[in-house]
Amino acid sequence: MRLRRAARVVLTGPDGRVLLFRCTPEGYDPFWILPGGECDLDEAFDEAASRELLEETGIRAHPEPLDHIVEAEFEYLGEPVKSLEHYFHHRTVYTEIDTGGHTELEREILVEHRWFVAEELKGWHETIYPLNLARLLARIESRA
Repeated sequence: MRLRRAARVVLTGPDGRVLLFRCTPEGYDPFWILPGGECDLDEAFDEAASRELLEETGIRAHPEPLDHIVEAEFEYLGEPVKSLEHYFHHRTVYTEIDTGGHTELEREILVEHRWFVAEELKGWHETIYPLNLARLLARIESRA
């Protein structure tokens, strides 16, 4: 089983909403995820967070690390992986998202994005990852 190192960014807007992308890979129910993705070979988690944020949203920033790491085993696009995800946070003044840096695969499976109010996360009709995102947002807000 391959180790998949990834960085995820909790991107909040000026009004506290969080950006999520709707992911629709073939053979799976749709779900929502934070910006981010797999680290390049020998890339540090913080470097991957900045790179992925720019590629997926057009926002150039250096997200702050959160003391939040998730380990899980799952199938990623047909490949069993052990995932190690480090989480970061960035508050932006921008609400327009530029998806021009998406890879071909991202253009196929990340079919939409939207800014969510924290209250929407708890009763959303599709799965949102990480499953504890509402608690993570509350923790971020309590530090602000």
